[in-house]
Amino acid sequence: MQNLDPKVTNTTALAYMGDAVYEVYIRNFVIEHGPTRVDAMNRKKIRYVCADGQARVAREMLASGFLSEEEARLVKRARNHTQTPKPRGTTPMDYKLATGFEALVGYLYLDGQTERLQEVVTEAMRIIEEN
Repeated sequence: MQNLDPKVTNTTALAYMGDAVYEVYIRNFVIEHGPTRVDAMNRKKIRYVCADGQARVAREMLASGFLSEEEARLVKRARNHTQTPKPRGTTPMDYKLATGFEALVGYLYLDGQTERLQEVVTEAMRIIEEN
């Protein structure tokens, strides 16, 4: 993993990593604050990791100026790079925005920006909680 340079890594690979990293953050949160039965934990987790929720997060972060210019460019680049003929359970645009958010998470993780990663995940959770 140390050989990956997030600045030149394909956005699809960044999103792939970001999906896993974000899921770990959310699962940790659910375990700390949620129910103890696995089915109940999975239901709570879905709010945060579904494409609709992640798209809402990306949209709000882009609109509010929460992201740096570099981060916003990465989200938009990953969004535009994603090809999905017919995503399940969401619109193609929301799927693309969710992929952009996941690419951002993957980028921050691989770049070792743990403090910023925590800020982004915390803000994502706040956005989802408010909606």
